[in-house]
Amino acid sequence: MARAVALALRRELVGLGGVVERNWYLVKRYAWWELTFFFWTVANTMTIVFIAKGVESTGVKINVNELTTVLLIGAVVWAYLGIIFEVITETVAWERWEGTIEYTFMAPLSRPVHLLGMGVFAIGYGVVRAGALFAVVAALFGLSLPDANFAGALLVLAIASISFLGIGVMTAVLPLISPEKGSQLGFVAQGIMLVVSGVYYPVSVLPEWMQVLAKISPAMYALRGMRAAILDGAGLDVLWGDIWPLILIGVVAVPLGLEIFRRGEIYAKRHGKLKRSG
Repeated sequence: MARAVALALRRELVGLGGVVERNWYLVKRYAWWELTFFFWTVANTMTIVFIAKGVESTGVKINVNELTTVLLIGAVVWAYLGIIFEVITETVAWERWEGTIEYTFMAPLSRPVHLLGMGVFAIGYGVVRAGALFAVVAALFGLSLPDANFAGALLVLAIASISFLGIGVMTAVLPLISPEKGSQLGFVAQGIMLVVSGVYYPVSVLPEWMQVLAKISPAMYALRGMRAAILDGAGLDVLWGDIWPLILIGVVAVPLGLEIFRRGEIYAKRHGKLKRSG
């Protein structure tokens, strides 16, 4: 019995590794495009971070270093979240584009392992991209971060990634059940999170009903925890106030996302939408 369980677990882990490896090959295939989009992300982040310089030029007394860092963290976390949403939400779209959707969905691989493999790749790739983005922009603006607790910030981001993964899997079902507009709807969900999570402004400025929505957004806790770690050097005792909600949201979001995708896959197969491109 134990041997059978071990063999089954090994098979699933090999499958998960295969999903990650296949996505890595796709990145290498389009390496120049990846580099191009990275420079676009740097440029987009800089336009946001320059807001601090613009405010300073008006004569308003602010801590420019702090405001610049706050905006940079918001832009980097948002870019990171965007990568996870892009990789996971476009799982079905990529399969249709590559012409492999039927092969993938018929492969001897459980759907949770398939989706979690996509998530593992997205998190790893996103961390590398986000780290490089933060380093480049911080260097360009000459930011001073003497008290930064980067280990704590990375811990918060790692735990938040579980929640992001669960929400990404939920949105991944949209292109499956709606080949025409599903991908766009996934980015609508991402945009809603942008509004309520306090990416570029404090959540306290939102109307009360939007602040309620912010409390169920993992991005809000990730941003608050990372800003506390990087700006104030907050330790685990302080960061725990943002870590435990992220754990709770992740515990709910991942199983819920997998179940929603399972039901969407059944619907798509019954209605002949699996391979439709429009």
